[in-house]
Amino acid sequence: SGMNGTAIENFVCVIFNVSFMNCTWPIDRTSSGDTQYFLYWKSSRKEDFSECENYIKDHCGRHTGCRFQNVTIENKRAYFLLNVSRSGQNIHNSCYIIVEKLTPPLNVTVNCTEASHGCEIRWRPPRTSHVKRHTCFKYEVVIEKV
Repeated sequence: SGMNGTAIENFVCVIFNVSFMNCTWPIDRTSSGDTQYFLYWKSSRKEDFSECENYIKDHCGRHTGCRFQNVTIENKRAYFLLNVSRSGQNIHNSCYIIVEKLTPPLNVTVNCTEASHGCEIRWRPPRTSHVKRHTCFKYEVVIEKV
């Protein structure tokens, strides 16, 4: 909620390549030119919030996202504060989503033998920013004849 044209919906953070995170939010078409968005985050309750250092901006110079590097998330939680400022008034919004785009499985090996008329495929789980239990992963193998 907040002043007309300042409420944030569809705030999403995507973690990729293990330690990079992009957070984005759409700006309401009705928001005025003096509306600005400031993102703060922390990866644990014990830390202080840190402001984004690398904002993504639209053609009007309004912040529409943030790029983070060297991200680590403890205990599968992250805390975000999106401060929306308009004409000197601050509006805080919450309820955000984090998605992690996983890297492919590591060290994939295939060993096929004529004697067994089959192949053995092995791999290691992908690297992630925060998942420690490899039983959380499910894999699908697609075999195509060439």
